[in-house]
Amino acid sequence: MNIPKISSKTSLFLLLLIISALTIIPYLGLTNFHTKGEPREAIVAVSMLQNDNWILPINNGGDIAYKPPFFHWCIAALSLPTGEVTEFTSRLPSALAAIVMTLMCFLFFAKRGRNDIAFLASLLLISGFEVHRAAMASRVDMVLTCFIVLALLQLYRWWEHHLRGIPVWAILFMSIATLTKGPVGIILPCAVLGVFLLLQKISLWKALYKIIPIALLSCVLPFLWYYAAYQQGGDAFLQLVMEENFDRFLGKMSYQSHEQPVVYYIYITLAGWLPWSLLVVMSLFVLKYKKPHGTVKQYWSRFKDYITHMDKTRLFSLLSIVLIFVFYCIPKSKRSVYILPIYPFIAYFLAEYMFFLLKQKPRVWRAFSIFIASVGCLLLTVLILIKTGIFDNYRASLPDDMNYYITALSESWNVISIVVAIFIVLLIYDIYKSKRYLAYNNRYIYSVVALFFGIQLMLDASTLPAILNAKSMKPFAEKVIATVPEGKIHSYVSVDMLHFFIINFYAQDRVVNFETEMPDDGYLLVGEQDFNYIQEQYGKRYTFDPILKSDRKGNDVKDFVLLLSFQKQESNTD
Repeated sequence: MNIPKISSKTSLFLLLLIISALTIIPYLGLTNFHTKGEPREAIVAVSMLQNDNWILPINNGGDIAYKPPFFHWCIAALSLPTGEVTEFTSRLPSALAAIVMTLMCFLFFAKRGRNDIAFLASLLLISGFEVHRAAMASRVDMVLTCFIVLALLQLYRWWEHHLRGIPVWAILFMSIATLTKGPVGIILPCAVLGVFLLLQKISLWKALYKIIPIALLSCVLPFLWYYAAYQQGGDAFLQLVMEENFDRFLGKMSYQSHEQPVVYYIYITLAGWLPWSLLVVMSLFVLKYKKPHGTVKQYWSRFKDYITHMDKTRLFSLLSIVLIFVFYCIPKSKRSVYILPIYPFIAYFLAEYMFFLLKQKPRVWRAFSIFIASVGCLLLTVLILIKTGIFDNYRASLPDDMNYYITALSESWNVISIVVAIFIVLLIYDIYKSKRYLAYNNRYIYSVVALFFGIQLMLDASTLPAILNAKSMKPFAEKVIATVPEGKIHSYVSVDMLHFFIINFYAQDRVVNFETEMPDDGYLLVGEQDFNYIQEQYGKRYTFDPILKSDRKGNDVKDFVLLLSFQKQESNTD
């Protein structure tokens, strides 16, 4: 491990590019869709390509997308060469967004500080649990985060140039962020810049004079799409926009959406930064604390003095963290991915703190490295035991879900798994060998970080795909498609806004609503519990014959799924 010897910005940039690409992109297509969120987004791109409607396509039997189309445009464009939307192409925009954001943050912080801190911050960013998960998911959040962060970096650069000219790139990035998820893509960067300018002794009126025009310019491109979409969707589209953007913020949505208390973002941020947040928590027990002294007024005076003399890049980063965090604490609807834009700025402070601990509290790093090495050893041990068939004699007494996962993991080792396993063993040995010198150079930090990347690779390349594919409804979807190779597949789900998203994606958007169409005959997808309603409501008008039943509960409807053929009884036909 000679990473610390590679010190030039160009070398570190190229190394970071290679690490980011190799630890994310090759594994995007290994996992089938197993949640409702990913196929719900991917199916929008499917309908774009099928119907050649890139403004407001209809999907899932009559829905319009809940988010603006930039993310779906990216999926559709990346799928054009093969002519098919796949798990890989639907996740690729998120992966590219994470990589671009990481590289640009490295260049931003390296130019304004130390290369080693910027490089470590970027490694922590791309490997942290929440960012890594978002980078490998077909969801809009990583793309939104990328363009909000890029807009913030460009606005800071505009300030460095004394607010001269027009920040074209910042305007473009805010426009794209708005086309990804709504006005928040403009509100957050402008709010951070505004408060930052006020702290630089710039008057409120001058700050508004500078910010309002760029905010309005950022609205131009989104307005063109919103106008075109309104021409197609009318009042139904307008109502959806109001609910998703304004009613969500004010807590007046027509349905409950991820409602959480304010404290949620505190513990979810700690969870999102695993495993690195664990190092911070461990260090709290070895730091020396001073007894508080002085009045509240004195503390406030010292705080203002600290902010006044704080390095401007660090101050801008701190404001980005605090303001975005507080903004998302206001609405009742809270999700871990909402606060992703604060992660690049936390990463920089976290990298600074890690170097401090290495020099001042090396025992914390030693304890943390033992924990990471133990996790790596445990993972390898469990995989070896499963693959050698040790658990086969006990599988009869295990729950069905556990058997699914053991069966999936018991497949033979692939080349990537073997290479990564050797990599993990060598890194554990290197960390052990370097334990006496950990406080004298940065090698120890990079060895531990590299070890965690190895653990991630093992999980992403073989372990998680095997487990998650075992719980995916794709095999059942393939049976449905084989039974109904063409034409519509009707469905009924009692919960509003819920559909058979996974089956519909693999069936290329052929699933439509049964109650809306009321056909004379066809095939019906329905949950086992919902079929009771269908029988009660339509049993006298239709005959239903079972064909297939899923062997496990669906990922979206949380119930066993039935495929039935149906036909309207002759006495009820027109």
